[in-house]
Amino acid sequence: MATSCTERKNIQGHPCFGGNHHKNGRMHLAVAPRCNIQCGYCSRKHDCANESRPGVTSRLLTPAEAIEKVREVMASELLGPIIKVIGIAGPGDPLANEETFETFSLIDKEFPHLIKCMSTNGLLLPESIDRLNEIGLHSLTVTLNALDPAIGARIYRHINYHGQRYTGEEAARILIANQLEGIGRAEKFGMTVKVNTVYIPGVNEAEVPRIAERIKSLGAFVMNVMPLIPQANFADIEPPTPARLDEVRAANERIIGQFKHCRQCRADAVGLIGRDQLFANPACSK
Repeated sequence: MATSCTERKNIQGHPCFGGNHHKNGRMHLAVAPRCNIQCGYCSRKHDCANESRPGVTSRLLTPAEAIEKVREVMASELLGPIIKVIGIAGPGDPLANEETFETFSLIDKEFPHLIKCMSTNGLLLPESIDRLNEIGLHSLTVTLNALDPAIGARIYRHINYHGQRYTGEEAARILIANQLEGIGRAEKFGMTVKVNTVYIPGVNEAEVPRIAERIKSLGAFVMNVMPLIPQANFADIEPPTPARLDEVRAANERIIGQFKHCRQCRADAVGLIGRDQLFANPACSK
């Protein structure tokens, strides 16, 4: 039975939603390699353990390997007591990979006490939200970088949606509409929603407060304004300074709560935020 908005799912202890991130940890499972959009700021790699940024993982896991890794971590004297959350955040988009649902189902059967969390671009969120509710997803992060399709067209190279490839404003319009619909439906199911917005100077700074207002009206719990990591199409753009980022977050805090200790985690992060234990590939020696 669907959870109503008055029956908020319990996320007590989630380090990204108000829990103590100095004591409570999370484990990301890199089971979702395929992505259905191409962001201009995204560079996905699967074999470099020394980088800490979204889209990076030492190796991809099958659902069977993922549940075995969870068993190993939960049995660890070091990590077992602190892991409160199992998340799937890539390295692609979780909703574009059936392995996401299979993995969460395995987690739900064996470790039902762990909070299930997912991060998505939101393109497939409206059509996937019922399945996510059925497997007991507690918390959801949606990356929303623009409300204006003209701005979105500068950020996204293309989307692949129901067998069609879209570009430009048409692509952005479809993506933004689905993101907003998905956020609203997730809140009605009792999921706690965080919205990530990548702050790209010269591109979407005017969109940031507009996004804050819109997601607040849809029932989002918190917003995470993330600094651009200069790479791919935006390799030549200077990221916002820490001082500027603080200014933007402070202004947005008048609208919606701000998540301020984000470390732009890898797709295979394990442990406390900023103090990850990596299952690294020793072949990467940069």
